[in-house]
Amino acid sequence: MPQTIVIAFSTLDGIIEDPDGHGGTSHGGWAFRDGPVAPDHFRLGPWLDTGVLLLGRKTWDLFSHIWPRRTDDFSMAMNRMPKLVASRTRPDLSAWQNSSLISGELLDTVEKTKADRDVIIAGSASIVHALAEHGKVDEYRILFFPTALGSGTPLFSPKAAPVQLRLLCAEASGPAILARYERFAG
Repeated sequence: MPQTIVIAFSTLDGIIEDPDGHGGTSHGGWAFRDGPVAPDHFRLGPWLDTGVLLLGRKTWDLFSHIWPRRTDDFSMAMNRMPKLVASRTRPDLSAWQNSSLISGELLDTVEKTKADRDVIIAGSASIVHALAEHGKVDEYRILFFPTALGSGTPLFSPKAAPVQLRLLCAEASGPAILARYERFAG
């Protein structure tokens, strides 16, 4: 059954803001201070061929300057993957192949897409928060880095109802830990 999967870089205190430093915050770049991470650090493997990537416009802008220029196997799979972009504006999406603008409501689009494909949300805190607030996230794949910031945009919205998660697995990935959690109903 297709799922909605959130992938995120996070500090130990749950902050996901500006992991690569492109956001210009004073604490930005925390995810790469110990060097690069493996290309498929979220262990997406087959989902790259069967899923749909859902991004906000800012994340799409950042990714569209990175992935189309790369030619390794992981990057080529990212480039082939269909991409849905949530934006209040009408950006030009021609810079990254297989990108299209969501034309309807976010929740409706996710439900329709999830009818036959996994939906993978990367970055895009506002999308993650909106989906979580409506109980629409099935799995979280969080790469926790050995950093605590004390402030910034959190992975989990303070507006969302409490959620019970079950650990599926945890593994070291360079200086970080990849933890996979699924929503647990009971």
